[in-house]
Amino acid sequence: MSNGYVLVIDDDEAFCRVLSRSLVRKGFDVTTAVGLATTEVALEAQRFEYAIVDLCIGEESGLTIVKKIKLDSPETQIIMLTGYASIATAVEAIKLGAMHYLTKPAEIEDIIAAFGKEEGDDKVKLAESPLSVKRLEWEHIQKVLHEHDGNISAAARAMDMHRRTLQRKLQKKPVQQ
Repeated sequence: MSNGYVLVIDDDEAFCRVLSRSLVRKGFDVTTAVGLATTEVALEAQRFEYAIVDLCIGEESGLTIVKKIKLDSPETQIIMLTGYASIATAVEAIKLGAMHYLTKPAEIEDIIAAFGKEEGDDKVKLAESPLSVKRLEWEHIQKVLHEHDGNISAAARAMDMHRRTLQRKLQKKPVQQ
């Protein structure tokens, strides 16, 4: 008996295989997609109880895919999974219909636990210290970039920064809390 149908959407095929195998071992039926086109084909072929969506899928935004899934299949519970977490993208993912927002690397148990949560958790521990200056800069860049629909040139102008400088900052991995 299946625990449910899961659609895994990520541009990293190796990651899709690993996550898919882990979910299959836990009793889920899994379909993988590597972009918007393959996601649309999967959504036409099957109804999914759950979807795990990466925030950055090549040049595409996972936020667009979350919106598409919610339009096509409002009952699907969506988990946004990303290695580029920011407050701005977390807020937008939830507004667009994602149930949870997890950062990579996430344990399979955490992903499966997120499937079952339909409400927020008021027991989550509050941060003991404020964000670092580098993390605040990263959050601000993400917010401004989102406000300009991902347009790097427009975001750079809004921050009074050279476009190449902003591109270099975006190529770096986000700093941890």
